[in-house]
Parts: sequence; structure tokens; C-alpha cells
Amino acid sequence: MPLNIEDYGLIGDTHTAALVGINGSIDWLCFPRFDSPSMFGALLGDEDHGRWLVAPVDEVISVSREYLEDTFVLVTHWETATGRVDVMDFMPHGDRRADVVRRITGVAGHVDMRQELRIRFDYAAALPWMRQAPEAGGNAVIAVAGPDAVVVRGPALIADRNAHAHASKFTVRDGETVDIVLTWFPSHREAPADLNIEERLEHTSAWWRDWASSCEAPARYNAYVHRSLLVLRALTHEDTGGIVAAATTSLPEEFGGSRNWDYRYVWLRDASLTLLVLMGHGFKNEAEGWRSWLLRALAGDPGDVQIMYGLAGERRLTEWELTSLPGYQDATPVRVGNGAFVQYQGDMFGEVMLALQKARESGVPETDLSWSLQRALMQHVEENWKRPDNGIWEIRGPKRHFTHSRTMLWAAFDCAVKGVRDFGLNGPVERWEKLREELRQEIETQGWDATLGSYTQFYGSGTVDASLLQLTQNGYLDANDPRMLGTVEAIESVLLRDGLVMRYLTESGVDGLPGGEHPFLACSFWLAEQYARSGRLDDAITLMDRLVGFTNDLGLLSEEYDVGGKRQAGNTPQAFSHLALVRAADAIQIHLDARAAS
Repeated sequence: MPLNIEDYGLIGDTHTAALVGINGSIDWLCFPRFDSPSMFGALLGDEDHGRWLVAPVDEVISVSREYLEDTFVLVTHWETATGRVDVMDFMPHGDRRADVVRRITGVAGHVDMRQELRIRFDYAAALPWMRQAPEAGGNAVIAVAGPDAVVVRGPALIADRNAHAHASKFTVRDGETVDIVLTWFPSHREAPADLNIEERLEHTSAWWRDWASSCEAPARYNAYVHRSLLVLRALTHEDTGGIVAAATTSLPEEFGGSRNWDYRYVWLRDASLTLLVLMGHGFKNEAEGWRSWLLRALAGDPGDVQIMYGLAGERRLTEWELTSLPGYQDATPVRVGNGAFVQYQGDMFGEVMLALQKARESGVPETDLSWSLQRALMQHVEENWKRPDNGIWEIRGPKRHFTHSRTMLWAAFDCAVKGVRDFGLNGPVERWEKLREELRQEIETQGWDATLGSYTQFYGSGTVDASLLQLTQNGYLDANDPRMLGTVEAIESVLLRDGLVMRYLTESGVDGLPGGEHPFLACSFWLAEQYARSGRLDDAITLMDRLVGFTNDLGLLSEEYDVGGKRQAGNTPQAFSHLALVRAADAIQIHLDARAAS
């Protein structure tokens, strides 16, 4: 049985990531990329679906954990009746390898430790052939199945053939260190050489700290913002520049339900919003890397543009259901791929154009190629802006004219106009201005409900959607505009559950899916941001203080929060949640400073 979602910590090397439980078990790991098949899949089943446990043998008196400052080097502190040990887990950065290091250091007395290794390649569908490999050194064991292989070096492992596992026991005394290293490699190659752990630990820690040293974080929520920005970097693939939405697949939005999706891909929307946040805090290199990724992914006919791609710009993300993994606490189905890649979501053009506009404003030089891309995107928008779409929430019901999508298309035209007017770029600015105004008139006529006193979820719906909180973020409205204040009032009336914001009314059937979900954390951060921007600073702080309290002990957030169960829900760590946290913190700090100065 996997742990609660908040009981996992993330380690990563900016190519992939692993989830380490507070019980010492790595229950999720995909090598060599975020979207590769899992080799440890206990997160979506149990220990027989793959895990790597390193923990004390005896009863644990206390356990706590922390990251080394400004890194993803995770240290778990264990205490038993006989002593104390620290287990340091990290994935070395920058050596073009795929390693996980588990370093056990004695702190006081002695602690008897145990290791249990259950490797299950290909989402637990492939049980590997394992053999002792003395030629690889360090008590090496090599596991092979199909294209995948790993070598594990450390205390000698003994096979338990009935459990299809390997195990070891060893004692760590005060001042002693025991290292265990797992290295993935393609099975047609030789096992990589042993790792220089001291060198890679020093390099990895220094790399993370150097990156974090550029961070510009607000004072009030400094630690939460700092960690959130680090999470966003950890979810950015170093080679391609692609930014995944989360490190996991199929963690349920409703426990035991079927709203289980694969988030290990690059949504143009999520990546654009992530980029806006990173640029707003001093990170320009990421902007250039992501823009290069975008140019590659979108190369070709703009009519073929997708809402999401693979890490390297792969286009075919066919969704299928696994039978080899039973699901997180039996929530099924377990999905790989994401069928939303064939959807049309008009809002993503606005998010992409907003991110590229911010890059210009931040001093990232425009190139002929990058502006040509934007011209091509805008040509596609001109030809398709009247189409109904699936909306920001990837509705699997009928396409609609979602008001949020319409305002984001307005924002796309607005950014294109600013590119010409403010930066001297070439383009049909008069036509864009005309279409921008035409779209605004349509939104005000069909997206506004005078009886409700609010903008609506989609034209004629008579209800609201949390995405309307972004109307001030995309520049369509001022936060104090009476129409925005009316929309906020309607959202508070209709979508608040236990003080948190639902995305929309799932019971309406608009999304074509069974069941419900828990409050979506990003939406509540949007409300906190809106409160701050509209002068409700005390309400913003009250809500924000509650929301940051939902982070786990390592500062990580998943997609949603189960208030009744007091637990995180959905895929983790979720880029959308963390970037929305940063935005809300920034807005609150700006208005705190203004209050102090007045």
C-alpha cells in the first residue's frame, strides 16, 4: 500500500525524478526520462510493483527529513533505541548518467539497517533477470529486462526468489558511511563505471545552490516561493527545455475514482505560465531554452499545433490503460499518454503569446525565427478564433465557447499588437487591433451575464468557472473593475468548498466524466492573488496562510487537496500549484509593501 501523497519527497537530476517515502522506500522512478516506463511503481500498486527500501530494522522512535538548503538532496533522520543515522538520497546532476545515490551515515550509537530491492521494469510488466556481477565491482548486482538494465553497488544483496526481491542487512555505527548506488543503462551496453560519490554530491549541491542564488523571492513567503521555484526547475528537462506538468501519472483527483491522468508531458499552457513565473524572478536562461523548445515542437504547419507535446516535442501521446499496475490505492484506470493532445484549446495561444511577450520585456532578444513563429501562430488564431474549444480544463464533453478561452485569445491579439507597437516588429497590426476589439465586444455581449452579475463559464451557461479569476492576470480586466468584483462574488458563492475553490461544478456534467474531485489548489491561489490585487489584503493573507499550510514538510504540493481527509490529491509535485503559489505570494508582497509605504 503506497503512502499518502504528501509523505513523498522528490529527488531529481533535471532529466527525471523519483519519489522517496518517509518510510525510506523509493516508490516511483522512471529512467532515463520523466515519461519513461517506471522501474519502481509501488506508488501505483504495492511493493511487488517495484520499490527500493532502505530503512532501520528495529522500531523507529522518530523520523524527520529535510533538503540540504536550496537543493534536491534529501536527508532523512532516523532514530532507534540503539542509535541515529542519516540517509541521504540524491540523483547526481550533470554527468550524463542516470544514477540514484543512497548514502547512510552513522550519527550516534549504531543502527541495524535493511535494504530491499524489487526492480520491475516497464510499469511492472517486466520482471528482470538478476545476477551477481563481480566484474562490475562493489558487490554489484545487474538486472536486465528488454532494453533496460541497472547495476546496483553497495552491501551484498541476497536473492529472495519466492518474493522476486533482493535484500541485505548491515550495521552502521557512529561516524561510518555506507553508500549504495543504482545506475540505469541501456541493456545492450556495458555497465557504467562506479561513481565518485563525493565529487558528484559536491557538484550536484553546488549546481542547485548556484541556480537558486539568482532567485528573487518576496519576504513574507520566502521559503515557500524559493522551494516552488526550485520545483519548477526540477520539472524542466535540461537537454530539451521542456517543462513537465508533474513527475507522476494517474494519482487520483478523487480517491478510488477514475479521474487519473498522465501529467509527464509538456502542456503549452503550463509551460508558458511556468516561464512567466521564472522570468519574473530573474531567470532568463530558462526563457531562451523554452523558446528554443517551442520553435522545435511547433515547427511546420501552424494548423498542426497541439496543446501538449512530449519532452522533446513528440506529437503522438496516445492514451492507453495499463493492466500491470492496479492504481494508487485502487484508483483505476492507470493511464499512460494523454488523449487531450488531440483537443483544441484556444486559451493556450494566449498563454504562449503572454510568455513570449514577457520574454521580450525581460530583455530576451527577439530573433527573426522566434517572431516568425509568433506570426504563424497568430495567422492560425486569425483563422480559428471563432471555433468552440475544450477549454483550460480539457473538457471531454461538447466543445463550447468558454469565456476564459475567449479572453485568452483576446490576450494573444493584444500581445501581437504590443510586439509591433512597442517593440517595432513587423505584422498586420491594424488587422490584429480590429480583431482584438471584435473579440472584446463578443465577450462583453455573450460572456457576461447581467442577471448573475458575472462572466460565465461558457456563453449562455449561467454559471461560473474558476478560470475566470485569470481575467486580471491576462490583462483583460483590472482587478478592481466592477465586472471582475462581481465575478469574484459569484465564484465565492458557487465554487467555494470548505473555503477552497473548485474548478467548476463537476456535477453539471459539462466535462463528460463520472465522479467528482477535490479543490484544485491553483484556483485558490488565484483567488488569493485576486484578493491582494483588489485591496482585500487581509483576506488574501488569511487564504494564503491556509494554502501554504497544505505543503508537506518539504514544501511540495500536489494538484488538489482533500480537506476532509487532510491530505493531498492528484499528481505531484504539480507545476501549476507551485507557479500559482509564487504568483499569489508576489501579489501579496507588492500590496504589503504599498501598505507599509502609505
